[in-house]
Amino acid sequence: MSKTNEKLTIFQESLRAAERHLSKRDPLLRPFIKRHGPCRLRPHTRHFETLVDAIISQQLSTKAAETIVGRFKAIYAPARFPKPAHILTTPDETLRATGMSGAKVAFVKDLAAKTEEGAIKFSRLARLSDEEIIEMLVPVKGIGVWTVHMFLIFSLGRMDVLPVGDLGIRRAIERLYGFDHTPNAAEIEQLAEERGWRPFCSIASWFLWRSWEEK
Repeated sequence: MSKTNEKLTIFQESLRAAERHLSKRDPLLRPFIKRHGPCRLRPHTRHFETLVDAIISQQLSTKAAETIVGRFKAIYAPARFPKPAHILTTPDETLRATGMSGAKVAFVKDLAAKTEEGAIKFSRLARLSDEEIIEMLVPVKGIGVWTVHMFLIFSLGRMDVLPVGDLGIRRAIERLYGFDHTPNAAEIEQLAEERGWRPFCSIASWFLWRSWEEK
């Protein structure tokens, strides 16, 4: 078995353990785990690409974001995705022609610059804690804590991330746990402790998103 396949197998085993833990500890979450499982999170190594996509896609519909990202990638064809240095040498006007706003062009170039100069080292991510990754990425223009939370869950496969600022998570919790208001961060953190989600808050969140989609 290759090292990559071995890591994936270990990750899948961790997901199954998380599902068993959450099913046992939280009866309200259990039906959604049974209905929507197994959890389909799968970490990958396209980290720079993921963050560029996240910046471009902010406040856009899925269709509009896909169109602009497609135009962005086409600039650099036949390369599958540009290196930071290539983005930095691309004229702003060329990037604006894809449909990106001036602000997003600046944000993408800021990410590329910080990556190129070594302020962001994607090769070190596996050795950093969630908090250290947040501290490394939020100085990039256009990247906030919510974006890093999504990155931690969907790109790095971190198991215990609780995205308290995500509206879908907040609304799902409001509906499923009988809140008479949309819960704030402190209330969500308290609920996670009471319901025994840790150390698998990312997996609980994945099933909360599925529950909200049902609505």
